Amino acid sequence: MFNLTNKVALVTGGRRGMGKAHAIALAKQGAKVAVADINIAECEAVAEEIRTAGGDAFGIKMDVSVKGEVDMGFDEVISRYGRLDILINNAGIYHPKPINDLTEEEWDQTIDINLKGQFLCAQRAAKEMAKNKWGRIINIASIASGQVGVGIAGSAHYTASKGGVVGMTESLAVEWAALGITVNVIAPGAIDTPMISEAQMSKEVMEGFLAKIPMHRMGSSEEIAAAGVFLASDEASYVTGAMLVVDGGWLAS
Repeated sequence: MFNLTNKVALVTGGRRGMGKAHAIALAKQGAKVAVADINIAECEAVAEEIRTAGGDAFGIKMDVSVKGEVDMGFDEVISRYGRLDILINNAGIYHPKPINDLTEEEWDQTIDINLKGQFLCAQRAAKEMAKNKWGRIINIASIASGQVGVGIAGSAHYTASKGGVVGMTESLAVEWAALGITVNVIAPGAIDTPMISEAQMSKEVMEGFLAKIPMHRMGSSEEIAAAGVFLASDEASYVTGAMLVVDGGWLAS
């Protein structure tokens, strides 16, 4: 099960954290992986780790909020591998700030990377996947995406972007089903990643998060990547437009 041999995958935000875990997990299942992010040296380091383990990977510099860079990155994947089968739309930022202090530029940056970036990559990916009538697009959102009772103070721009990702995923799934492309979204809960560390949440805020999680721990990037492998596989061929929550039971509580 979950055999991805000879499939070609592109992972955005792939230089660290969940993105790195997705790239490594897909490679372990046999996929050829393009690791894309804003820092090419760090992307290539992840690719080298995959190659050392016997996989096939390379790094790409890509700012997902810039269409020209997105197109160049996808062109490079097609030039090297001749096709694209899997997209993990993982690139994102999280810079919490009270809404009354949030600038227009900070709002735009979050929306451009977290939402527009996923749109640009999904749009280009679908054009490539349609050529072979097979594709898997996996968008990364959050349980803090609206209508589930998880609001996070100081995160209006972030949660707005992630709510947009969920809504967009459902529409893309409907539109592209006839092309053989599934589009799903993973909604992680509290995951131990560099992005969370850099947000510099107070001890009290972090303890408040953990108190809401029945498992009383943060999740790992590898646990999110396992969900990505499933959604990328043939075993998930009848799953589209779905949100797979991976949160240690937070929403259930």
